[in-house]
Amino acid sequence: MAIAIINPTTGETEEEFAAHDAAEVERRLAAADAAVAAMRTTTFAQRAAWMNAAADLVDAELEQIAVTMVREMGKPIAAARAEAAKCAKGMRFYADHAEEFLADEPLADPSSVNASRAYARYQPLGVVLAVMPWNYPLWQVVRFAAPALMAGNAGVLKHASNVPASAMFLDGLFTRAGFPEGAFITLLIGSREVQAVIEDPRVKAVTLTGSEPAGRSVASLAAAQVKKAVLELGGSDPFIVMPSADIDAAVATAVTARTQNNGQSCIAGKRFIVHADVYDDFTAKFTAAMGALRVGDPLDESTQVGPVATESGRDDLIELVDDAREKGAAILTGGVVPEGAGWFYPPTVIADVTPGMRIHLEEAFGPVATLYRVADAHEAIAIANGTTFGLSSAAWTNDADEQELFASELEAGGVFINGMTISYPELPFGGIKNSGYGRELGAPGIREFCNMKTVWRA
Repeated sequence: MAIAIINPTTGETEEEFAAHDAAEVERRLAAADAAVAAMRTTTFAQRAAWMNAAADLVDAELEQIAVTMVREMGKPIAAARAEAAKCAKGMRFYADHAEEFLADEPLADPSSVNASRAYARYQPLGVVLAVMPWNYPLWQVVRFAAPALMAGNAGVLKHASNVPASAMFLDGLFTRAGFPEGAFITLLIGSREVQAVIEDPRVKAVTLTGSEPAGRSVASLAAAQVKKAVLELGGSDPFIVMPSADIDAAVATAVTARTQNNGQSCIAGKRFIVHADVYDDFTAKFTAAMGALRVGDPLDESTQVGPVATESGRDDLIELVDDAREKGAAILTGGVVPEGAGWFYPPTVIADVTPGMRIHLEEAFGPVATLYRVADAHEAIAIANGTTFGLSSAAWTNDADEQELFASELEAGGVFINGMTISYPELPFGGIKNSGYGRELGAPGIREFCNMKTVWRA
């Protein structure tokens, strides 16, 4: 895949970027390695000042950044602005809390281990490689970079090839804010060059957000080098609605959950599992709301759903929906590719889904929702858990016993009751099963790329 901006609204290539050759990759990796030594001599207060300066730069350049994201991957302009603002918030969160999260953890009774003092100390690993996707061009990177840099690591970014302008903005951002040269750098390389970077002895760990096949590949390469890896992969998140729920609120949130980022979010609600008592009411309202969404130019302030980011991504959606249609599913709205330029796909609702359909188990990465009718909470949980994914989930109920049941029994990295899954800097984020392992954000997110060193003193 070429390293280029291919505007998904028009399908036209707007700008191409030259890939970094072997000499440039070596120069950049050497700079990152040298930055590790410089970062180790800095204090939390100094790194916090630089991180806050980086956040200030994002705020000051927010509109330019937002337009760049729209050009590269087609998210509505309001969502692009919100993503940039979230990045600044995440940076400030770790600037404020890194020292607290990484403070020494003393053993309450050191005499139990024959010591006068015993504690755990968190120290940076060194150079960490981040392999990142295109769907949140800034936030996916910042939620790694902010904690990694605040912990004293250096970051190396291999971004998706269709968001090179975002990648290069990040390449210069942290240096402009005051971090040592090389503390965060971008490599403009293809996926075939990633193996050599993972195997480079200067790289101590790797994190990837992306597809399950990409995760398996990176994890195996890291394991062969005995290097730490954190993976956030795909999801087919359930959104459960029970009779006690506020149906109108559930519908409104379900629409947002399914179409956020043009439906291209790993944590988007994708499978809507609805109790039989409220199924017809929910389905009618949800289908009408999905069909009424305004699809169009993402730079238009009134647009609610823009194009799918890539032509291949739209082709995948077409295949999934056509497969379901041919096997007897009911297409309640959408499901037909509009005429004209760009990679648009309409908000689509599919009912009567059966296990023989691909969309029953595969992730639909676009504005396509599937509906399931269930008799009770236990059947809802069985369908929700009947997938290889386990990223996040949502359950709508005002019954306290059901809330506890869902919180306990849903197999996922997160359960959101009467809401939709959102990543917050304050909360750990990640999945189980084929959705990956390890955690980002919160205190666990900054500790992932630290050596937890035990110190024992006689």
